[in-house]
Amino acid sequence: MGMKSRIYKFLRIWNDIDSVRKGHAGKRIGRRAAGKATGKVLKKLFK
Repeated sequence: MGMKSRIYKFLRIWNDIDSVRKGHAGKRIGRRAAGKATGKVLKKLFK
């Protein structure tokens, strides 16, 4: 795992914790799920 990957993984976890503290966890989970679904659809379209 490269340094850049480690930094991104750390920041993703950090932001998850921060969103829970601020009470925005639901929005964050919804956005991440929507992003993953969109990525899967686009992958199938342009395969």
